[in-house]
Amino acid sequence: MPELDLERLFAEMGQREKADKLERYRRLNALAKPGQILLAGSSLMEQFPIHELLQDAGVSLPVYNRGVGGFVTQEFQAALDVCVLQLRPSHIFLNIGTNDMNGPDYTLEGLLARYEAIVREILEKLPGVKITLLAYYPLCESRMREDPHMAEVLRYRNNRTIAQANQGVEALARRLGLSFANCNQYLVDSTGGLKEEYTIEGMHIYGDGYAMVLKALLPLLQAAAAQM
Repeated sequence: MPELDLERLFAEMGQREKADKLERYRRLNALAKPGQILLAGSSLMEQFPIHELLQDAGVSLPVYNRGVGGFVTQEFQAALDVCVLQLRPSHIFLNIGTNDMNGPDYTLEGLLARYEAIVREILEKLPGVKITLLAYYPLCESRMREDPHMAEVLRYRNNRTIAQANQGVEALARRLGLSFANCNQYLVDSTGGLKEEYTIEGMHIYGDGYAMVLKALLPLLQAAAAQM
C-alpha cells in the first residue's frame, strides 16, 4: 500500500474548500443588489462576523462579505469576478495579502505589485467604485510561538513584516488616489501586537476582537453608505 502523502491531501482539500466557497458566492451574487458595500479578502475578512456585529449594534447597513480563507493575492485576482465584480459594489473595503507573507519567497515589492494589479483591474472594470485598503492586523507573537507551525510562520510573517507592509499599502493607496484605513487601534497592546485576549492562535481573531475592529470601521461604513 503506497504511503499517504498528507501534505498533498490537505492541499487538495484546501483547494476544494476554496472552490466550494466560490461556487456558493457565485450563486449568492445572482441574488445580490448592486451598488452596496463590499468587504473582501482572505480568512481574516471571511471570519469577520460583520452582519451579527452590526445587528448587535442596532445598525442596518447594506454590506456583503466575500472573504475566502487561505487566499493569496494571485488566487484573489483569479477569483475577482466572483469576489468583487459580479456584485458591482459602490464601495470596497479590501484586506488581501497576509497569506503572501507566510514563506521564504515573500517580498514586499512582489506583494505590492500584485496588490496594485488587483486594484487597477477593479478600477478598470468598475468605473466610479470607491476603494479603501485596510491595514493588515497585527499578530500575537507570544501565542504563535507556542505552536510549532505558527512559530515557523513567524520567521516570515511577524509584526515587523506587517508594519512594513502596512506602510507600503498606505503608500500604494495614496499613489492610486484611494483611501487607506488602519482599524487596529483597539486591538493592540502596549507593544503594538495583537492583544492575547482577542486571538485564537496568535493570528486569527475572536468575535469580541472583531467588535473592536468594527468600533473603528463603523464610521467609515456609515460614510460609505451615505454616499450611495
